Amino acid sequence: MSRPAPASAPPAAETVGVSLRYGRALALDGVSLRVPRGAMGAVVGPNGAGKSTLLKVLLGLDDGHEGDAYLLGRPALQARHLVGYVPQRSTVDWDFPATALDVVTMGLYRQLGPFRRAGRAARERARAALAEVGMEAFEDRQIGQLSGGQQQRVFLARALVQEAELYLLDEPFAGVDAASEAALVEVLRRLNAQGATVVAVHHDLTTLASYFDWIALLNVRLFAQGPLAATLTPEALQAAYGGRLPLLATLAPEEVRRAV
Repeated sequence: MSRPAPASAPPAAETVGVSLRYGRALALDGVSLRVPRGAMGAVVGPNGAGKSTLLKVLLGLDDGHEGDAYLLGRPALQARHLVGYVPQRSTVDWDFPATALDVVTMGLYRQLGPFRRAGRAARERARAALAEVGMEAFEDRQIGQLSGGQQQRVFLARALVQEAELYLLDEPFAGVDAASEAALVEVLRRLNAQGATVVAVHHDLTTLASYFDWIALLNVRLFAQGPLAATLTPEALQAAYGGRLPLLATLAPEEVRRAV
């Protein structure tokens, strides 16, 4: 599925001993993550496991943590411009007066600079990204008037226009219809085949084996990480989910992969 990176290449995304508290609540506990370049990766765990928090640490959006974070071998804050990010839909203000084309063009602001308006060339790049996710017919639609799946496609197009080396996505398939999910997966696979690393926070165990080839099992602590075929075991799932998956504990590893 993914293209292997040279053995000497630093990880696409890495944390070293990252811990984070929100008040008295421990959100992350000593997490040392190493996502290899070229992975089609998923961060998996129960609700409240710290999955979205881990992405925020990698993106430098939460600086109250202990430990270090790196992107593409550089300190995270120095490499954010190399990352395409798709946030959770629940964090977006859908009433903001912006069209689909406006949202995608925002992905070019770092390249354009703070005082330059997006010209014809930039908007054509944005239109091409919308076409890549099948949303070219909706460029003039206000973002809040789109369906959940269409909104996610637009935000993926905003990430695509950055031509990033690493894509971080927070629950990209949550609340989207089956057709939109299939379209999103197709685009992510194409990016991965072209050499980009993809890391998605994912909640649906039934599609793991179909979509991803690398996983990290997180529940405040990191319980396992590695190639899906070797990592997705009943023992690792039981540990990460706190015994809330009793059926999987009775299955052989190959049966687990079929079940999830």
